[in-house]
Amino acid sequence: MAGRRQGYAQERGRRGGRRQGDPGGPVRGGRVAAAVSVLGELLITFGVLLGLFVAYSLWWTNVLADRQADSLAHRLRDQWTHRPATGDTAPRHPRSFAVGDAVGFLHVPALGADSTVLIRMGTGTDVLNQGVAGVYRRPYAAAMPWERTGNFALAAHRDGHGARFHNLDRLHKGDPVVVETSDTWYVYRVDAVLPQTSKEDTGVIAPVPKESGFTRPGRYITLTTCTPVYTSRYRMAVWGSLVRTVPVDARRTPPAELR
Repeated sequence: MAGRRQGYAQERGRRGGRRQGDPGGPVRGGRVAAAVSVLGELLITFGVLLGLFVAYSLWWTNVLADRQADSLAHRLRDQWTHRPATGDTAPRHPRSFAVGDAVGFLHVPALGADSTVLIRMGTGTDVLNQGVAGVYRRPYAAAMPWERTGNFALAAHRDGHGARFHNLDRLHKGDPVVVETSDTWYVYRVDAVLPQTSKEDTGVIAPVPKESGFTRPGRYITLTTCTPVYTSRYRMAVWGSLVRTVPVDARRTPPAELR
């Protein structure tokens, strides 16, 4: 009887040993499950981080840029309101602007909620990231609206950092574009739209852009931004020509195109 019990114990031990050493047994299965669990947690963490990055890029940078642009806009209008009177009714503009200097405001009804955009000198990210439209300084120096001829070329972000030109693709031939300075409203009309071109195509901001249909020097405006939406692969351009100018009155009554 004792021998049989000893035999049963030895057999159970051998079976237990085989189960513990079985390559397809619980130990290996536990390791695979643990690896899958870790991988799942890593993927979830990556997804959360990616979501936070997208939220930061497309939402929070807009919030910060809107605050900066509003502050700069109020400061410029305050300067216009409190500038010393000279009795001279002729337009007065600085002879030159430094990078970051405020020039005026761009009004584009077709842009919708972002129809009024502060204009500053320069197109570097330090300027454009403040939720403004920047004036090109190279490779072609933009001509100011009050100059006798030239192309007033501007750029702005399409996504993030204010996204002032997010809806630039809404512009069509005949749409009004108005530039407001301290003394004058400059009213332009859209003449042509280039939906897509290479980011190296600097000719779109030339004094007489070839693809615009313009054939001789004039008083033009160019608006540029990235395309397609949410990418910076290509550029799009909108060209317009000056239709008329309207002196700013005491109430700063906007021209009919903005009313």
